[in-house]
Parts: sequence; structure tokens; C-alpha cells
Amino acid sequence: MSLPIEEIKNNTAKARELMTRATAEHFAVGAFNLDNQDTLKAVARAAVAKNSPVLVEVSQGEVDAIGLDNIRDVVDNYKQELGLEVYINLDHSPTVEACKAAIDAGFEFIHIDISQANKGASEDEIIAKTKEVVEYAKTTGALVESEPHYFGGSSNVHEEKIDFEEIKKTFSTPEGAKAFVDVTGIDTFAVAIGNLHGSYPVPKILDLALLSRVRAAINCNISLHGGSGTPGHYFRNAAVIGVTKININSDMRIAYRKTLEKVLKENPKEFAVVKLMDEVIGAVQDVVEDKIDMFGSAGKARP
Repeated sequence: MSLPIEEIKNNTAKARELMTRATAEHFAVGAFNLDNQDTLKAVARAAVAKNSPVLVEVSQGEVDAIGLDNIRDVVDNYKQELGLEVYINLDHSPTVEACKAAIDAGFEFIHIDISQANKGASEDEIIAKTKEVVEYAKTTGALVESEPHYFGGSSNVHEEKIDFEEIKKTFSTPEGAKAFVDVTGIDTFAVAIGNLHGSYPVPKILDLALLSRVRAAINCNISLHGGSGTPGHYFRNAAVIGVTKININSDMRIAYRKTLEKVLKENPKEFAVVKLMDEVIGAVQDVVEDKIDMFGSAGKARP
């Protein structure tokens, strides 16, 4: 069921206020991927346990599987039942049309990512389509996020090591970040400083000195994608520098699958799988709680 426009605007105003608080108090809000109701339940329980604001996010695959309005409804059900400060982020949306649909559905955060869907997209195309989403988002006040070029990796388990020299070629620059923010009017800049989507056999290394220079160059929010597999001290320092949103997906998926495989193996004659899910949900909840502690958002919720 679609939300009334005034309720949507009230939600987006609260989302903006949260980002202002995160900036002023030097904490980051976790954006945790929602694969299904189990992962949503894990995030919700972690948010309650830590009294933390959270974002739940879906990319196009989850939108296709669940539906925009269904996502909005189920998140709102948990929000009302548990008294959560929770918002929805559309992550890596490949088209302007998909972004507009999520804005209409009342999503508070919108990430338009033309380069992820089309790695050969020109800078002019990325800017033009990002500006179109920024303009449309004014109807509800939704916060729009984007970046000027392709962001590496994928939300999966990678066996190859990280080629840091190759990745450095895609790093953000203070000058490039400022130019992109100024021309598009986005609310959130997705920075590239060594962060990669997915889990790798070696830890990720973030260039925090570069992050500081980017932070000094722009006055909007900064998000950090590819948070899975990143040592915790990078998160703590990034939040102090000024990152206000950190995306987590692969770490949750790994915990979910490995624990599900374990309980299925231990219970070969149980076909009511729902009876086995408490341990799985608990494993994902542990991941989320751990990230919340790293991000410094525990105790920061204002439902």
C-alpha cells in the first residue's frame, strides 16, 4: 500500500536529520542488505539490541523478487512493531525509471548508479541521469546518492586477491568529487578509496588520507560501499573523518548461508525449515551488531 505523500515527506525529513546528526556526532549509519524477511528480522533485532538507527537496502534483484510496495510495507511493519529508526535505501539502481518508482514508493534513500549497469557509460550520461533523479526526488525529499564512475567488485565471495594497483586507478579525487557534487546536486557521494564490493581472501586497505581530502572538498554526505571484509579500525576512523553511511552485504550473506548449511546438515529429517531459522537469523544479527559497534551508531536511534 502506497504511503500518503505527507508521511513520505516526514520520513525523508527524519532521514535528513539523521545524516546531519551522524555528521555532527561522527558516527556512520549501517546500510544492511535485505535479501528476505530473515535478514530483515536480523537487522531489526540488532537495531533494537544496540538502539541504533539503520538503513535496510535492496538492489534491483531484490526489488524484482519482492516488489517495491511489499518492501515498504514489511519494513514499516517492523518499524511500528519494534519502534525502530529505520529507513530504506535503493542500492545501485540501474535506471532513472527504477529510481523514480522507488521515490514514489516512499524510499528515503536513492542510489542511482548508471556506471554499475553500463560500465561504458560516458560522464555526460552519468551526470544527466543523476541530475534527473535529483530533480525528481524533490517531490518527496528523498536523499540521492551517486558516483562519477564504475565502482569495482561484486557482492559475492571472491577467490582472487585484490589488485591494489589496479584499484587505485578508480580512486576518487577531491577535485573530481567536488565537480561531480557541484554539477549534479546529489546529497551523498559514494567515495572510492580502496573499498570494493564483496568478500576477498585478503583484508581491504582504505586510503584514509585521501578520504580526508575528499571530505574537505565537498559538503554533502559521504557513503562507503563494499564494507564487507574491511578491518574495523577503518570504519571507526572513516566515521570520525566524516563518512555517514556504510554498506554491508556480503558478510551477512556469508553468515546466512554457512549457518543455514550447518543447521540443515544437523537436521536432515526436518523439512519445516522455518523451525531451523532462529540460529541463522542469530548469526546474521551478530554480524549486524558487530558492524553497528564499529560504525559508532549504537545508542543513536531516535524513533
